[in-house]
Amino acid sequence: MISGTKTGAALPEGLLLAYYGDDFTGSTDALEAITAAGVPSVLFLRPPTEEMRARFPNARAIGLAGSSRGRSPEWMDKELPPLFARLAALGAPVLHYKVCSTFDSAPHVGSIGRAIDLGVRQMGGGWSPMVVGVPRLGRYQMFGNLFVTWNGTTYRLDRHPTMSRHPVTPMHEADLGRHLARQTDRRIALIDLAEIRAGQAQARCDALRGDDTPVVLIDVMDEATLVEAGRLIWENRGDGLFSASSSGLQYALAAYWRSLGLLPEAPGLPKASAVEKIAIVSGSCSPVTAAQLAHARTAGFHTERLDLSHALSDVHREAEISRAVATAMDALSRGLSPVVYSAEGPDDPAVAGFDATAAVAGLSRADAARRVGTVLAEIMRRIVESGAVRRVMVAGGDSSGEVMEALNIFALDIVAGLAPGAPLCRAWSDDPLYDGLELVLKGGQMGPTDFFPQVRG
Repeated sequence: MISGTKTGAALPEGLLLAYYGDDFTGSTDALEAITAAGVPSVLFLRPPTEEMRARFPNARAIGLAGSSRGRSPEWMDKELPPLFARLAALGAPVLHYKVCSTFDSAPHVGSIGRAIDLGVRQMGGGWSPMVVGVPRLGRYQMFGNLFVTWNGTTYRLDRHPTMSRHPVTPMHEADLGRHLARQTDRRIALIDLAEIRAGQAQARCDALRGDDTPVVLIDVMDEATLVEAGRLIWENRGDGLFSASSSGLQYALAAYWRSLGLLPEAPGLPKASAVEKIAIVSGSCSPVTAAQLAHARTAGFHTERLDLSHALSDVHREAEISRAVATAMDALSRGLSPVVYSAEGPDDPAVAGFDATAAVAGLSRADAARRVGTVLAEIMRRIVESGAVRRVMVAGGDSSGEVMEALNIFALDIVAGLAPGAPLCRAWSDDPLYDGLELVLKGGQMGPTDFFPQVRG
């Protein structure tokens, strides 16, 4: 099925891929995907200087973690072009805008369409391929529709128990082309499963490309279609291209390179060592995280709910932060692993009443959500700076971004594998207190029920 395979091919010198992650958990997901394939990689938390880059002389893929998933199109217009320009200047043939594998986005927040328009303006090219399916994560795209596996059952995206009622970007459409069309006027096309199976994918790709640089979705449902997606992108990269994709892009490229013998056969990642205790903050509303939180409680973790009305209040915020930190430090002193959380699943009254709580504090929903993230970030910062723990975790994409911005860390690389999409990372910092800190940034949908104890080991 894979047409155009080249014998004796070799990967070019220099960087193979540069990417911007639309949130921090997705950024480490992408970092894991390409690192586990055997491609040395690093994720920067701010635009890297030459001095920063010099610490990673063997890196063949470079990422930059961002927060655009929770931002407006106006914010993107201002912030993304200079970041895309800096990444493009690194010279990698593919510039990747990493999106969530559940396609979290809307016209007014986290607009993937707006990011594509800005990225294509930077890179040009005859097409902008899009790979969203990630079989390893239980994400499958068939005839343009996205399906997601959760708790052993595979759902069409618009019927998924979490994503169909996501508090910020509810997904009411599984057809990704239709969903994306609300975010951009760019031509959107599809290379579907039937065309791939019939060996017509290259001909379809040739017919679709044009000066208007269309977005071209590529169906991925298994290893064979993943390899073909990687082949289409790599062999049709031209002088460079822009791709808004999930970590499926990294998995696809690696699968194709592996099929050519250019990468080792599934080298994988080391197993994480155990530690006595960890500290966790969670801003996730996902039922996956809720189940993990409940399991952690039964496994001996100390769980502490954040009082949202106090966290959002200018008067009571500092006292609430101090209370949560004191509780966490007491748990650590007793050998327990603390979890400070803002909600326990989408049916939590704190979620249902969040708009009202925000209104009392005089905040919009978006500003209130960001405030919760900054409170969790300050709690984590104080815990880390106490020196009481050297492995921490953040649950929730937006929360991860706020926490990482509060810590004195400039880059991450991979230490070990845990659950797919949520690896154990190592921090790089000029501050000895943070340098070498181990972190897990877990998206709401990631990890098995016993994931919190797995992180501790």
